[in-house]
Parts: sequence; C-alpha cells; structure tokens
Amino acid sequence: MIAGVLVAQGASYAIWTSQVRSSHLAQLDELSTNMAFSIASTMKFFRSLPVDYRHIVLDQLRNMGGTRFFVSVNERRLAIDDIGSGPEKQVVVNNVRSVLTQQLNIDDVIVEFSRPENLRVLNNEVLLYDLPPRWGQHSLLMEPLSPPILVVQLELAPDTWLYVATLLGVPDIFSGYRWLSEERLLVGLLVLLSVLALSFLGISSVTRPLARLSRAAHQLGDDLDMPPLRESGPKEVAATAAAFNRMQRRIREQIEERERLFSAISHDLKTPLTRMRLRAEMLEDDYQRERFCASLDELDSLVKGALASVKGLDLHEEPAPVSLASLLEELGEELSLQGGQVTIEKNSPPLAPLIAKPMALKRCLANLLENAVFYGKQADVALIDRGSAVTLHIRDHGPGIPEEQLGRVFSPFVRLEPSRSRHTGGSGLGLGIARHIARAHGGDITLANHADGGLVVTLSLPRQETITGL
Repeated sequence: MIAGVLVAQGASYAIWTSQVRSSHLAQLDELSTNMAFSIASTMKFFRSLPVDYRHIVLDQLRNMGGTRFFVSVNERRLAIDDIGSGPEKQVVVNNVRSVLTQQLNIDDVIVEFSRPENLRVLNNEVLLYDLPPRWGQHSLLMEPLSPPILVVQLELAPDTWLYVATLLGVPDIFSGYRWLSEERLLVGLLVLLSVLALSFLGISSVTRPLARLSRAAHQLGDDLDMPPLRESGPKEVAATAAAFNRMQRRIREQIEERERLFSAISHDLKTPLTRMRLRAEMLEDDYQRERFCASLDELDSLVKGALASVKGLDLHEEPAPVSLASLLEELGEELSLQGGQVTIEKNSPPLAPLIAKPMALKRCLANLLENAVFYGKQADVALIDRGSAVTLHIRDHGPGIPEEQLGRVFSPFVRLEPSRSRHTGGSGLGLGIARHIARAHGGDITLANHADGGLVVTLSLPRQETITGL
C-alpha cells in the first residue's frame, strides 16, 4: 500500500510538474514575444531620429521617469555578465532575436540577461544602482524580488550602439523547478500518512472479525462449549461467522449424540451379556465354557473401553495449579503396589506448578506410565523445565515399537500386543486418550525408540494461565 501511494504521488507530481512547466513556458513565450515587439518599436523610433536629437529625447525620457525601458546610446557594446540557462532563457532570447531580426532587418542583435546589482548602463559603465532613481530604478528594479533584467544591444552605426534594458515581469524565470521541494514533500507526507491512517482503520475493522474467527477455529478442537462468535463485520465475514456457529452447534450435537449412543449401547448390552454369562456357566464342557466366557469378557472389555474413551475425551473440569512431581510420585506408588517400578529423576530446584485440569492430566500420565510398566516392567521418568514449557520423558525397557508403527499406535483399539484377554488387559485406547488430553492443554506426545532399547514417550506441556477446554 505504501508503494502504491508513493507511485501514485510520484505520477501525479510528474504530471502536475509537466503541466505547470508547459504552462509557464507558454506564458513566457507570449510575454517575451509582446516584449520583443515593444523593443522593436522603441529601436525603430531611435533609429529614425537624427543623431543630434537622440540625446535630447533620452534626456526627456529620463526626466519623465517611470518609463517601461531604460534606453541609452553608447559608443561601444557594454559588457554584460550574462546569467541564466535552460529552456526559459532560450525561449526569451529566440523570440526577441526573431522579432527584432524581422522588424529591423538586422542579424547582429545581442540579447542577454543581467542581475540588477551588476548591470552597467552607460559609456562610462556606471552601475544601475549609482543612477538617480528617476533615471532607471523605477523601470528596472522591482524590490524586493530583484528579477533579472533583459538587455538588448544593437549597433546603429560605427561607434554607435543602442542599449535597451527592461524587466520581463517574471521574477522566478531562472529559479527552475525543484521536483522534490519542501512543500511537495510535506504535502506528499501528509497525504501518505492520511491514506495509511484511514487504510489502517478500514483494514482493522475488516481483519478484527477475521482474527476472532481464526482464534475460534484454533480453539474449536479443544472447547466445543465456547461462546458462539459475534456475527458482525463485513457481510462476508458475518456470513462466515454464522456458518462457523452452525458448524459448532452441529459438532456439539453430534458429540452429545455419540455419548448418548455409547451409553445406550453399554446399558443395553449389560443385560444380554449377563444372560449369556449365566448360560455359559451352565455348559457341561469345561473347555467350551472357558472359551465362551473368555469371548464374553473380551466383548465386555471392548464395550467398557469404548465408553471410557468417549467419557475420557470429554472430561470437564476447571484448570488449577498441578505439581507434576507430586502427581508422578502418587502414580508411581500406585503402580509399585501392582508390581511395577517407576523411577523419577529429582529436579533441583523443584518445578513450579503447572496450570492444567488435574483429573485429565492425571489420566494422561497414568495411561503413559501404565503402558511403560506393562510393556517394559520399569519406567524411568525425567522432568525438564524449559521456562515456557515442561517436557516429560518416560522411558521403558521393553521391546520398543517398529518405526512404521509409531504413528499407528495412537489410533483407537490398536494394540501391538495381539492378546485381548483379561490376563493381559487393555483395549488400545490409552495412548489416543493421553495424546488428546495433551493437545487439549496445548501440548503433544511423541514416540521414539531408545538407542539402548525400549520406547521413549515425550510429553510436552506449555505453561499458560488458562486451559481452553477438553
């Protein structure tokens, strides 16, 4: 936008300067032509006078004062400090020479410009400022502007030169054009600042609703219960906000319908599973009875795991300060009672509490530690405080995971241990739930195989004042 404004300003100034210059040259051309005809008339008049009468007429003109021209007859051509250059001077000189040549039928007309303070006007080369005021100062000086004086000298006869000096009436004829003058720079700067200020206000009014929409889209995956967007702003943005609110309502309704569906399935399956278990116990064949009960246990585990997954992903609670070290020690003690071993590396100084949802974070850490103990019998935990975030490394001493399976284990019901019996337990939902909870806190979970064997789970949690939701 700044580049566009500068280009537009530059183009407008270039056009304006060209037009002003052309107008000035046209005005100067007309003025100099009229002046040339007046000078030609004056020179014709003095050429027609007898030589003895010329000085008398000159004395009368000087005594009258206020004449347009200063005229003198000199014995030689006076030296003039010629000034000026450029197309303006060229227009004046060419017009005066052309007109005088045509009107007087002579070719040796000398046309020059001089400053008033340097102008010599008589045979004795007296300066203009040394003359009596009534002789020439009224016609050749325009205080305080002091414009250049046009001097025309013409040889009337040997040792006789007619000298005519006059003002052209254009004070700044040789001042030239400064394209980047102070005034134009100031005007350009004011225009640029005005355009930028108005553009900033306009763009802000348009992008503010877009920023709200962007934040809402970022938070949607973490908090479906956040307030709906304000449907304001430009027509397109308001329509987008309305569509976003409808999408949020539909997703929330689908999640609620999913919860109701799984709850209904869990409730409705309890009765037939119980009847089937009773009938299975009545089987006489011990082998068939045990196989049948194992299948029922597997089915019951799948139903409970699916229901737990739905409830786990939609756990609602208020954020509060949580001590990760204390939480890990508590979980480690619980697992040690079940035969697992959890080693926690002590931090010095102790980690500051983390703002999180306590129950959700506890479930996330419990799933990770249970997996490590189940597959590797031992979990080594290290906490690292990075200032803006806390990183948790959990290493087990199990067989690890094939590289091509590292991303797949986060999918629901995926277990690399093929058994689903009640002796091995698990339904393949723990890692998926743990990662969902971590991402709801603004963090993430990654997996990597350790060089010395086993799997390393890395949990990253940013420090923040509030949690958007789960």
